[in-house]
Amino acid sequence: MGLLGILAALGLLIWLSFRGWSVLLLAPAVALVAAATAREPLLAHWTQTFMGSAAQFIAQFFPIFLLGALFGKLMDDSGSVQTIASFMGEKLGHQRAILAVVLAGALVTYGGVSLFVAFFVLAPMARALFQAANIPQRLMPAAIALGTSTFTMSAMPGTPAIQNTIPMPFFGTTPFAAPGLGIIASIIMLMFGLWWLGRAEASARQSGEGFGGTADVSTKDVADDQFIRERATSAHEFDPAEISHGKHADTAPSIVTAVLPLLVVLGLNLLLSIFVLPRLDFSFLAEERWGSTSLAAVAGVWSVAVALAAASVTLIVINWQRLPDVRASMDAGANAAVLPIFAVASLVGFGAVVAALPAFALVRDWVLSIAGGPLVSLAIATNVLAALTGSASGGLTIALDALGETYLRLATETGIDPALMHRIAVIGSGTLDSLPHNGAVVTLLAVCGSTHSKSYLDMVMANIVGPILALVAVIFLGSMLGSF
Repeated sequence: MGLLGILAALGLLIWLSFRGWSVLLLAPAVALVAAATAREPLLAHWTQTFMGSAAQFIAQFFPIFLLGALFGKLMDDSGSVQTIASFMGEKLGHQRAILAVVLAGALVTYGGVSLFVAFFVLAPMARALFQAANIPQRLMPAAIALGTSTFTMSAMPGTPAIQNTIPMPFFGTTPFAAPGLGIIASIIMLMFGLWWLGRAEASARQSGEGFGGTADVSTKDVADDQFIRERATSAHEFDPAEISHGKHADTAPSIVTAVLPLLVVLGLNLLLSIFVLPRLDFSFLAEERWGSTSLAAVAGVWSVAVALAAASVTLIVINWQRLPDVRASMDAGANAAVLPIFAVASLVGFGAVVAALPAFALVRDWVLSIAGGPLVSLAIATNVLAALTGSASGGLTIALDALGETYLRLATETGIDPALMHRIAVIGSGTLDSLPHNGAVVTLLAVCGSTHSKSYLDMVMANIVGPILALVAVIFLGSMLGSF
């Protein structure tokens, strides 16, 4: 009965969230459904298990959500994202429109710009390039997704994406975990995605299919759409409703000024993670007043947070004359982080209740018994949970909350480098999360003025098949050669 309750709760969560119900309401409600079918105490699970786990997630990762959304909004309002997108478009031209869109998206998201900020800026740029090159509009979402939601989210070493941050407290790793494997995975994702999109473009030209697009989509209307907002905020760390708030610069910065804050994020993140923090004495963290923790558990979050904060300050200083209302932009950025972190934390709370139920032992034992060893079972666990929740960050946190200690113990017993576990978990969370109900998918299709029926097959190839191939390659190489 308890296992049926877990399945029923998951089914309700998926069905009602897809219909636009708020995760803030759904997650505790379906968690109580699961607890009730197991005849567990409802109020205790709500206030102690659910809220305790949700609060712990907020305590750990709110700095990343807050600073990531703030940095993304400042990059948008300063015109920096637009400058980078335009620069790529001008240098590569409409002859290489798909490559220009992919590389522009990759540059800004790897530098720390929030995914939804990138969507709203890249869509008009992609529309102009695709129209000039007479490439079908239906390929726009896949091109943008390939650059923003695949290798720069889960594979590139040092990426400040929240997905790359989540495993660090569980495995004691850094954002640069398994850098060699991450680069190989990135190349596979990028090359496969470009091959597929190039093939689709050539096929369209052969059949005489042109741009065929509709009029420009109002990004404000998309951002204000309540259904899209509900789906989006449980998928990534930026509330799209804040896109239109704040004030945009009247003049665009130079490409050097636009790229400098991105370099600060990447450079400072590397410096702190690898060279500075490991050489300092943080033994005091073991004291009870600091939560009896260790540097390994917090260093990754600290390095990303400091890098994003320093980049935001840099951005404000070099764009001070250009930003018309710094306070309005900062307020909008801060507000953009609130709903997403509470939505993801609610999913985490739901996962904590499920993991605390006696029937979950059956699920855990099944996952750990999957043929292929802990690397394969970890990849499958993160894939499945990201798919069910429609959220890479939510599914990843649920998986690691429930099984992180077990996998760390298995890594120690079998001699597996935790950095390899980190990279496989992150890549695994960024594959099947892109199912039709995923908030990023829904938002991107709306911003591009397309639909699932027109564009989703190409998104599957770029966002799911490519990352799965990369995940298989990392598991194989990691099993044979270890982490590197």
